[in-house]
Amino acid sequence: MTARGRRQAAHVAGALVLAALVLAGCSKFTEPYRDAPISDRRDDSPADLVNMPDGFSNVAAKCDGPNRVYVAYKGDANRAALAVVANDPRCTEQP
Repeated sequence: MTARGRRQAAHVAGALVLAALVLAGCSKFTEPYRDAPISDRRDDSPADLVNMPDGFSNVAAKCDGPNRVYVAYKGDANRAALAVVANDPRCTEQP
């Protein structure tokens, strides 16, 4: 094989590797969500909110069965902290 032929083969191989990498990266856009299955039971009741001053995380709390669930979040951030108080008396009281 001549030097020119080896150079062309290297270019073709490089283009194939690049195309494979691009196509592999695009697969995430077509991948379906892999969320866990959900039950038919939903609790859309409002949560108790604690609004903190600017610079501090806000808190939402609500009962889930006998447990009190606290979620701390900051603005529109896509992350939060979670805490659960098992058998919270506020969740077992009758209204």
